[in-house]
Amino acid sequence: MILICDHRGEGLEEALSPPLAEVDLDWEVSRSMRRTREALSERTPDVIVLDPLSSGGQVELEEIGRLRGDEEAVPILLVIDGANPIPGLEAARSQDDTTWDIVHRGAATEEFLVRIERLLNQGDALEEVDDLRYRASHDDRTELLRPRVFQARLAEHFSAAGRHDLDLALVIVDLDRFGSINKDFDHTVGDLVISRVGDVIKHSLRAEDIGARLGGDEFAVLLPYTDQVDTARVVARLCASIAGLSGHIGRGEREVVVSASIGFETYDGSDLDSVETLRQHAEIALRHAKRAGGNAGMYYRCLL
Repeated sequence: MILICDHRGEGLEEALSPPLAEVDLDWEVSRSMRRTREALSERTPDVIVLDPLSSGGQVELEEIGRLRGDEEAVPILLVIDGANPIPGLEAARSQDDTTWDIVHRGAATEEFLVRIERLLNQGDALEEVDDLRYRASHDDRTELLRPRVFQARLAEHFSAAGRHDLDLALVIVDLDRFGSINKDFDHTVGDLVISRVGDVIKHSLRAEDIGARLGGDEFAVLLPYTDQVDTARVVARLCASIAGLSGHIGRGEREVVVSASIGFETYDGSDLDSVETLRQHAEIALRHAKRAGGNAGMYYRCLL
């Protein structure tokens, strides 16, 4: 059951009810925090869609958490203001023990449905998760997204950033001298390095971030709502964490030196003409980082 908390009363119920009926999902509507309290006391929904009346939704999220008590967290899709997303992002990030996602008020109905379905799967509300679909979209060794799926998500976020004038950053990571690791040790060690780099990337992601393995020893991270300053901080942490993997890997006695070159580019919703340009700029910055000796990040705008 999907609990639609239309606390603002600006048409969320009318937008979601018909498509939810078409995909055979049960739903209930609450138009106030009082009714939400009653609904949660009567039954536990599989996903809550919250369009909050309070700024960012912090008050309502805290009340929902209080009502839940020690029970298992219910996944929440928080509707945020595209013109001022920061309060909503901060409120969502405060939900440490809750699976959550965000969607901009006024987004297409299809986007709401995609995010609801994703939360249903993440929250284990569906009895059967489509394992074949998961394996088709995720890399076997790292469980990061595969290139084709990542490119689709990149295009979606680029389009959304352009519509709502939001920040977006693309980071591309390539391991330094990875071919030498496979040559000097063996492919077992190389596979372990790839797996551990994948873990570093996964553990560095916020709920809204997206990580991918583009192929071989190349990775990508998409950072929605992130400007160049915050992206630089993420890149610095990634560089340090990947370099921190150096040491004894596998059963060999020799130490393996691991590091990465990283290139990144940002988009403020209007300063790039296409998603292809965003990716091209990040790749150019990556090549400059490699030529500079590796184990460093490079921002495309700093090359101009």
